[in-house]
Amino acid sequence: QPPAFGFLFDVDGVLVRGSQALPAARRAFQRLLADGSGRLRVPVVFLTNAGNCLRSAKARELSQALGLQVSPEQVILSHSPLQLFSQFHQRCMLVAGQGPVEENAHNLGFKHVVTIEALRKAYPLLDMVDQSRRPKELPPPTTGFPTIEGVILFGEPVRWETSLQLITDVLLSNGNPGAELQDVPYPHLPILACNMDLLWMAEAKMPRFGHGTFLLCLENIYKKVTGRELKYEALIGKPSPVTYRYAQFLIQQQAEKQGWKVPIRRLYAVGDNPMSDVYGANLYNSYLKSAQQDQVQAGVKRSPQAPSPQTEVYLELRNDCNNSVESCESILVCTGVYRHNGDVPKKAEPRTVETVFHGHRDFCFDPSLVEASYVVQDVDDAVQLAFKKENWS
Repeated sequence: QPPAFGFLFDVDGVLVRGSQALPAARRAFQRLLADGSGRLRVPVVFLTNAGNCLRSAKARELSQALGLQVSPEQVILSHSPLQLFSQFHQRCMLVAGQGPVEENAHNLGFKHVVTIEALRKAYPLLDMVDQSRRPKELPPPTTGFPTIEGVILFGEPVRWETSLQLITDVLLSNGNPGAELQDVPYPHLPILACNMDLLWMAEAKMPRFGHGTFLLCLENIYKKVTGRELKYEALIGKPSPVTYRYAQFLIQQQAEKQGWKVPIRRLYAVGDNPMSDVYGANLYNSYLKSAQQDQVQAGVKRSPQAPSPQTEVYLELRNDCNNSVESCESILVCTGVYRHNGDVPKKAEPRTVETVFHGHRDFCFDPSLVEASYVVQDVDDAVQLAFKKENWS
């Protein structure tokens, strides 16, 4: 019988730790594969906040780690939904992060991009922290460099101090960092930021700083210098509803490709991070429920104080008569950021100490949003749980 459900799998801490596949991940995918054919019996999307690589490269990594053929169309990186933001595709955008940032930007539809490194070379007097990189002689004035019209933050850079300085320069100068500072323009140039994770799990015993930590630095520097709040045109990657809407679209596309006639009704989002995976799935679930009830005001009111694209996602869901998906349930595993004694609040337990919120400042803290529908040991248990709920063997 065709499946009426699909899986959204986080990657780091759920399927792999660093470059090593978790044994439970291989077992889970043995269950998900049709006997001997190598084809998945259920639609699957790999939903990761990684962004410092190409979709095709991440698909190859996953194929090797899991022992099956993963296509790029099954992978959503933190920046993948940027292809929906066509209003910025013709602008000259500064791109920050590491890995193939230019290629990623072009693949997403952006026609004119400038890297932090290109900006640093054009204006060598801007990067002054590392004394070994300071110019030995005064360089000639820069000519012909394009005016920057927006900023894309793909992920944490290698040299944080250089990126923090140059991005701030671009915002303060309205895209002309060689100019002498006059009045600070506000609102500043549009910023599109991908991946809000404060922490993520690699091979180390303790979580590592993520791009959310870099964003925190940039926001605080900008506010300290200008006295004003840094604003985002869009925040994408988990827990943004934009990202889950895109994932739902890919799940439904897969089901259609396989010729499965039964509509997809339920999504199971499996993750290890309460503040991105669980929060995101629960927030999207609330959008789905509100859309079904056709309560525009209730839905917009319940959504966190996030950028306008998020409200647009809700309105799009509400107006989509063909939307068959009814729920997005969160399943939390204990092989990554979250541990059994972690700080996920439980409804039954009165909290004497306020829970630390690791989410982004533009997403208000609601304890119910970081409380998973289910907590299991690993991804294999998560798959078995979903199968049981779906009466699927």
